[in-house]
Amino acid sequence: MSKSPSSQKTSSTPQKTTGHGSADLPSVTVEDYNLELRDKEGFIGDRASKRAFTEILQDWRERLRKVGEDPLGDGGADTLSKRKLDAILQSDDIEAIGVIQSAIEEFANELASVLRRFVRSKGWQEVERIAVGGGFRRSRVGELAIGRAAALLKADGLAIELRPIRHHPNEAGLIGAAHLMPAWTLEGFDGFLAVDVGGTNIRTGVVVTNVTKAPDLSQAEIWKSELWRHVDDKPSRTAAVERLTAMLKNLMTEAGKSKVSLAPLLGIGCPGLIEADGSIDRGGQNLPGGNWESSHFNLPQALTEAMPQIGKHQTMVVMHNDAVVQGLSEVPYMQDVKHWAVVTIGTGLGNACFANKVPATAAKK
Repeated sequence: MSKSPSSQKTSSTPQKTTGHGSADLPSVTVEDYNLELRDKEGFIGDRASKRAFTEILQDWRERLRKVGEDPLGDGGADTLSKRKLDAILQSDDIEAIGVIQSAIEEFANELASVLRRFVRSKGWQEVERIAVGGGFRRSRVGELAIGRAAALLKADGLAIELRPIRHHPNEAGLIGAAHLMPAWTLEGFDGFLAVDVGGTNIRTGVVVTNVTKAPDLSQAEIWKSELWRHVDDKPSRTAAVERLTAMLKNLMTEAGKSKVSLAPLLGIGCPGLIEADGSIDRGGQNLPGGNWESSHFNLPQALTEAMPQIGKHQTMVVMHNDAVVQGLSEVPYMQDVKHWAVVTIGTGLGNACFANKVPATAAKK
């Protein structure tokens, strides 16, 4: 897949790319992200997280157990995976289906309530469409909850479209990093390295841009990826960075063997409010080892020092909030609206809203 050497950039001194956490990206303006609205009970986004759905479902089960058997069995919440819940929805067990649908309805009401608050906030008031991502989206339960929340919003007179994010959420968090960088940084290369840091997992991957097929990056795809479920290992922050570096170097080796030419770029999506220098102001409390918000720690700097070169070129790192990056994967498919947003249903409710820089046109199918 590699391009001829003459087509690659040869300067060892990188030109300026988009800054960390920038509001001014090549295709969009990030109007707001990491919105943290509160009420007397805490962050309202927590009501529409993956954990919130689990608690709602468990509450329904406990109520049924008071008068009889739980149609979902005697096990705890940890025994009901997304796959198992989806299988029950396709079964003939109408009582079990009813319990799950009751939880979906209650969760959808919470999600709709949170989104109503969001769209009243500065930066969100002109949003026309919201893409819903995160791990919860990748299930029939999640899709039904999204559809029901969309109906509730429209019934309230809010003409906002909700739709599941197009890519698999695990891939969207890597593919979106392609939109953090100016187009010239990707020219002459097959792809680049990307990282998606989360409260449960760290995923790394090689994003193949396919820019010769689609300059708008609508054909970008994951060539190869690695997943580390760090929550099981409970590493220190230092150990987490070392493991992440090893994952990236392994992908570099694999790409070299397969003649996949990598741009000297590393795009990172990470929870929290990202400062221009790459530090995390707040929102990184669930990251491995904790203390990622320390003034003495800077992930882009740590990775640049650990990987000073990619190929023959100096490494350039760009980091942004993980919801922003996941949302950016939708850029090619949001060209028929001006203002749009993303929410990611995971450990929390990630969020970001955008304004396209080009006039609205017909979006890709």
